Amino acid sequence: MDINRGNRLLRLSSFASKSRGLHKYIVEHPKGGKEHPNARVHFKQGDVVTTQIQCANGETILLTHDTSLQRPYNLGFRVQGTEGLWQDFGWGEKNQGFIYFEKQMNHTHRWDNTEKWLDEYDHPLWKNYAEDAKDSGHGGMDFFVMNSFIECIKRNIEFPLDVYDLATWYAITPLSEKSVKNNGAVVEIPDFTKGAWKTRKPVFGFDGAF
Repeated sequence: MDINRGNRLLRLSSFASKSRGLHKYIVEHPKGGKEHPNARVHFKQGDVVTTQIQCANGETILLTHDTSLQRPYNLGFRVQGTEGLWQDFGWGEKNQGFIYFEKQMNHTHRWDNTEKWLDEYDHPLWKNYAEDAKDSGHGGMDFFVMNSFIECIKRNIEFPLDVYDLATWYAITPLSEKSVKNNGAVVEIPDFTKGAWKTRKPVFGFDGAF
């Protein structure tokens, strides 16, 4: 989406559910119980926090913070555009997602399994290094992040993520808290690049970095 490089996050609005999951966990845990000191803690964070972010180029990002309730691990990735969408429902397995392309699937409105699509169209890095990456964390993503960092240092080239990206994404938490506290009020997201996002170029070209 070229965030901070031709696009930027403009504003957000956040809502939180009631807080029940952490208290329930403490009370029901074998080492916890109703008399445990933490059972008297009032957790302010809702079990599920939903944040919608508006981008300068017209996209929206929906973030869900859901770490207090029991469920199978699922990052909940979803990418949707004018002619199709992809959703990931699993953890580290290609065949646990769903995909739909309107034209290729003749307007059937039926999901297709992602496995054959990823086998054919997956990024060369994943095709070449999936086996090496699989146990590195987060379904293999950590492998590529760490290796990109190392290769940038070795080659003295620009990092794909920099301090402006760090500031932008870290700001989401306190800004979301502010929005939740004010009943979902829209909160502006600072432009940490001070306008440079309009002319900064996206960082690509990591196909041969390994």
